[in-house]
Parts: sequence; structure tokens; C-alpha cells
Amino acid sequence: MTAYRAAWVCPIDRPPIRDGVVIVDAGRITGIGDQGSGIGDHGIRDLGNVVLMPGLINAHIHLELSWLRGRVPPAARFTDWVKRLVAARGGVERADDPGVLAPLRAAIRELQASGTVAVGDISNSLASPDPMHAAGLDGVVFHELLGFNERDGAVIERTRAARAAARGRVSLAPHAPYSTSAELFRAIRASVDASACRITSVHLGESPEETELLATGTGPWRGMLELIGVWRDDWAIPGRGPVEYLDGLGVLDGQTLVVHGVQFDDAALARLVALGVTLVTCPRSNQWVGVGVPPLARFYRSGVAVAVGTDSLASVEDLNLFSELKAMRRIAPGVPAAKLLESATLIGARALGLDSELGSLTPGKRAEILAIELPRPVDDIEEYLVSGIDPAQIRHLNNALQHPGI
Repeated sequence: MTAYRAAWVCPIDRPPIRDGVVIVDAGRITGIGDQGSGIGDHGIRDLGNVVLMPGLINAHIHLELSWLRGRVPPAARFTDWVKRLVAARGGVERADDPGVLAPLRAAIRELQASGTVAVGDISNSLASPDPMHAAGLDGVVFHELLGFNERDGAVIERTRAARAAARGRVSLAPHAPYSTSAELFRAIRASVDASACRITSVHLGESPEETELLATGTGPWRGMLELIGVWRDDWAIPGRGPVEYLDGLGVLDGQTLVVHGVQFDDAALARLVALGVTLVTCPRSNQWVGVGVPPLARFYRSGVAVAVGTDSLASVEDLNLFSELKAMRRIAPGVPAAKLLESATLIGARALGLDSELGSLTPGKRAEILAIELPRPVDDIEEYLVSGIDPAQIRHLNNALQHPGI
């Protein structure tokens, strides 16, 4: 048993504690309090001017696209960026491709170095489960299926063996309304509901082009679908918004992560709240791919559960979730820093079904604790943590003894 004292402890599920103490025993948190409470009277390891907080949860990432870092430039319009992505990608990644696996493993190391302990990873190839398991990176891998011209769920059965062979928690996920048929949406939802991991994810409300397609059946997405030969003349134009469309299909519930939501109006957000859906925001990626700035203040004002993701290295400079928090603080200066931190920790853990183990410094949870060096005395620790943290400041507490500078 070890009691760690720090200048600050930021538990997330309660206010920050100045001169705080966290007790760890056999890899679990067994106590938390301030130094004057007597909680660590049996012997304290003083870490000095650091803040202790739970490891971060990156709720949306595409690890298998890490090899595309620096190869897909920003665009002013989403469909233009998608064309650049497709041209750079060439085809679907293979799970055994060394050119995919080496950057993927490097991305996992980058995630961990910047404080992430679990992810919601989107994968077409299922290249990520084994490297994640080998590196001790927790989370859920969403095997993403798409097919605008799919008329049933046959693709689910064709890919079942690959999911069964993958390590860790693997679930199914549809890609987006412009790439997935109504039949496939429903089949995926039924398969997820019958599985051991009932969590799913979908890209939704990301671009104006998506909302145009759903509202009128026209626009750049229709042109792209026709160009690649998958447009369906029998597709029933929804004539409604993205949330209303998927809600009508019966595929949204409290086990769904809806990613992006840049185009959501207040009615859509209210419906997500009623359904218990988690909204995952990726603001730096949104601006990179040309869909705009997410309305973060409206997200939080609506009461929807907001988690945070970086998206892939094809559309973001790095995988440091603290950089995402810095962008969120710039976009939404009126949102309390405590809410932003909760989004990057406890809300993400809850969305991925990991909140009994991760996301807050709560007795009984795993001791996945970050020790972040403070360069000076800090009065508002929550505001400091959303101002941008460099990976060089971060150590995982279970490795603290290896870093005498902490």
C-alpha cells in the first residue's frame, strides 16, 4: 500500500483537492482525501508539485489510419477532404500489413505518452485489437461496416469469424448515413443488441453535405455515390435531419456513441438527451476536414453527455487529448473547465462501459493515474489542465518510481 501526496488531486467525480493524497494498494485506489485528513498517516510518498488525475479516454480514433499522418491535407469542404483521403489511402488497410501496423503501434505509444488509457477505436481491418492488447491499451474496437447499396446484413455474417478471432472487446458499428443503407443499419443494431458488447458508434451530423443528402437526396454525396456505382434509385429520401433519420430506424439508444454532431440543431440535441446517447466531439478534426467548428456551448447547454476524441492522424496533428481540451476551451470559453475534464475522462469511460474501472479517482477503481508536473504553483488546477499539457509533463503513476523527477 502506498499513499501519494501531490500539490493537487483532481478526482473528476468531486472537486479538486489541494495538498491531496491518493492511496493505492494492489493496483487499486483505496482512499482519497487531503493531507490534513489523516488518510495517509501510515506513510506518504510526496510527489511534489504535481497534479494527480485519472487517465484520459479518447472516445473516437481510427488507429489503422495512423500511417496516413501528414498525407491528407486540410480541405474547405468535407467531400473534398474525403476524395483526398480515398486517393491517399488507395484501398482498405490489411490487418497484417507492416506499413499499417508499425505506425499503428507508434500511435498507441503516442496515446499512452500523452495520458490516454482507453480508446473507442474505429477499424475496418481489425488491425488494432492485437497491438492494443499487447500495449495494455484498454477500450472498445468498433468493427465498422458500410455499404449504401447493401440490402441485408449478409456482410455481418461474412465478417463474423474475424471479429471472433480478435482480442479484447470488439463490437460492430455502421459508418454514416451517406455510406450505410437503412437495412444494414438495422441489421448491425440487431447484431449488437444480441452480442456481449452492446456498445456501438456512428458518424452523424458531421457535414452540411450529409444533411443535404438526407433532406433532399441531392448534393455532393449523391454525386460521389453515383460516381462509384453504389447509388440506389430505390433509396427512400428521408426528408429529415440525421438524428431524426436514425431515430426513426430505431438504431439510437443509451449504448450509442454519436460522433461529431457539428450540424445538430437544438431539437436533435434534445432528442439525444432523451435517448441517453453520448455525443463524441472531435473539434480539431472537424476544422481540418472542413465541416466547421462544433457548437460546444450548445452541446453542454443541452445536457447531452459529451465525450472527446481526436479522430485519426489523417485529420489531426497529434493524438494528445489535452490538445483537444485546449481547442475546446478556445471554442467554448464559457463552459466550466470541470465539465471539459469530465468529458475527457468519466463521460468517455461511461460511454465505453469502463466507468466501473476508469475515468475518476474513486476508491475501488484501477489506479490508472496520471502525475502531471506543474511548472509553477497553480491556483485553478482545472483551468490549467485545459490550457494544454505537453507529454513531457506526464507520467503514469504506476511508473513514477522510474522517474525521479516526479
